[in-house]
Amino acid sequence: MRNSTSRQGWRHTGIGFALAAIVNIPVVLVVLNSLKPASQAQSSSRLLPDHIDFANYLFLIESTPFFTYLRNSLVIALGSAALCLPAAVLGGYALSRFRNRLLSGYSTALFAVQIFPIVLALIPLFILFREAGLIDTPVPVIIVYSVLSLPFVTWMARSYFDTIPRELEEAALMDGCGHFRAFWRVVLPLAGPGVAASAIFAFLMAYNEFFVANVFLRTRDVMTLPVGIQMFMQQFSTDWGSLTAAETLTMAPTLVLFLFVQRFITHGAVAGAVKG
Repeated sequence: MRNSTSRQGWRHTGIGFALAAIVNIPVVLVVLNSLKPASQAQSSSRLLPDHIDFANYLFLIESTPFFTYLRNSLVIALGSAALCLPAAVLGGYALSRFRNRLLSGYSTALFAVQIFPIVLALIPLFILFREAGLIDTPVPVIIVYSVLSLPFVTWMARSYFDTIPRELEEAALMDGCGHFRAFWRVVLPLAGPGVAASAIFAFLMAYNEFFVANVFLRTRDVMTLPVGIQMFMQQFSTDWGSLTAAETLTMAPTLVLFLFVQRFITHGAVAGAVKG
């Protein structure tokens, strides 16, 4: 029986690795092409490079404002997540724990905002921010990204708060805590995985978005990575070597983020917190 269970576990692990390998084939191809000379990346049909060549990365570092784009992307993504997350966490907690007409209306409004196409609002937003002198600054992009992320992040937070037993708060209330103190001292520490997942979504949404940044950020000094990388694609040709190297380096911060946040996701479970 134990051997059968072990074989089944290994089979599931193998299937998981196979699926992960298939899904990540485009990523592997981008990384391999970034290590080829530009001529080989465009003409060779071989998967592996003949020899490892870092010329594309050297050109990217020395001859392009890549790190300016990276800095702008990180500032905007972190600012958007920092602005969106507190509102989403408090809103998700309220939707999870309380029921009244005001919160029902707020929940419906979240759905309305989620389905509203942002392209319809870009022209009036552009005029508004232009009159305020904020075009070519991170401020309008951070605000728009925060609004775009807020509905889904709020629902993510609400779903996680629903999994935290109410008995924990009731015990804190019986000990003399108010609702906010019970939330701050009891619920929020246990909601670490949900908050981390919500923060990751808000960060990645702002980090990867192209259209809004392309409208509000017009000069190289303020461009984000998605907008800056398109500069490698010209009208009649594409610098594939620099493009794949830029894409590889663009993925690095997200990988570091997942590695850093992973322990909060895997070690924050609350199962068994309340013994019945």
